[in-house]
Amino acid sequence: MPAPTAFDLARVRADFPALAGTAYFDGPGGTQVPRQVAEAIAATMTSGLSNRGQVTASERRAEEVVLGARAAVADLLGCDAAGVVFARSMTQATYDLARVLARQWGPGDEVVVSRLDHDSNIRPWLQAAEAVGATVRWADFDAETGELGVDDVRAVLSERTRLVAVTGASNILGTRPDVPAIAEAVHEVGALLFVDGVHLTPHAPVDVTELGADFYACSPYKFFGPHHGLLVARPELLEQLHPDKLLPSSDAVPERFELGTLPYELLAGTTAAVDFIAGLAPGADAAEQPRRQRLLASMRAVEAHEDELLERLLEGLGRLDAVRLHGSPRRRTPTVYFSVAGHSGREVHQQLAARGVNAPASHFYALEASRWLGLGDAGAVRAGLAPYTSADEVDRLLDGVAELAS
Repeated sequence: MPAPTAFDLARVRADFPALAGTAYFDGPGGTQVPRQVAEAIAATMTSGLSNRGQVTASERRAEEVVLGARAAVADLLGCDAAGVVFARSMTQATYDLARVLARQWGPGDEVVVSRLDHDSNIRPWLQAAEAVGATVRWADFDAETGELGVDDVRAVLSERTRLVAVTGASNILGTRPDVPAIAEAVHEVGALLFVDGVHLTPHAPVDVTELGADFYACSPYKFFGPHHGLLVARPELLEQLHPDKLLPSSDAVPERFELGTLPYELLAGTTAAVDFIAGLAPGADAAEQPRRQRLLASMRAVEAHEDELLERLLEGLGRLDAVRLHGSPRRRTPTVYFSVAGHSGREVHQQLAARGVNAPASHFYALEASRWLGLGDAGAVRAGLAPYTSADEVDRLLDGVAELAS
């Protein structure tokens, strides 16, 4: 793998107006937005839009926005632009797909979900399976380490498995399962693999083909973009699926999966977010290097920057006797889940907020994981790093926790 490109943090932070005064460790719930994204959204909304078409300038503009966003997502995820589906949210996209796939299931068929996952990659599959009489099987993770291994998944596979849903990265522990190995095991039994990439996409270079994912979903607002979701798959796989749709609406792929008029301004913002990421690594000449190549270089630089800060955060928390770190996955995103003895998560959240440090406490919709960890429905405090996080901000968080832990 090429060495990571130098990361100019000051240059990156200058594009985020919201960063002045507040240290944001709540990126796993949604990152802050750079000015370029906000400007792209505003410009699209005020430039004149119509329904997509080829006659008027406003029709062509809408068409170009949609096609541009599909191309941007394809470059970000290493997938086919013709297989990019836009939705209101990742949760909606997953529910819609689950209902369509469940038409092919029945009694005797099995669906596998993981206790490590966000509920948006559990409940849609569980409910769809129950509706048609299929069986749900659970892949458990190691509560001590936070690891979900390929053997944990393989143990619940059978010739009756139709789909396996697994996370690319845990949104509370940061655990990054070996998705390619899991994909190989899933495909050996003839099943499909759905990967929740919401928490992986902001922190690592992604190649959906290399991951072995048949379906991959994520949310642009987790990587500097606006609030909506997306699902990607091979176009030929989407051709085999027929969702409910309005009679006059297009039956082409991917349009057959997109209900109603798309939010053009949000799609323009998503393209701007991808372009912003492509420029995170300095020295990449946009005129000479394809966007996909610049994105890979930028995400390698982001990984190196975040890994350095993660080590600083883990070491600092590890020195505090009153702090308990939950999970110790070998490969992780820069996400730390912790508790402070004698204080509820809410108290820690409030104490840090008083210092201008945003690090909330909850189960963060990873309810099954929180319960499996013994934290119940209250969960713990989550500190998630982002590309704009600085060492000074990490120290501010550590100082706040140390004051509570003393």
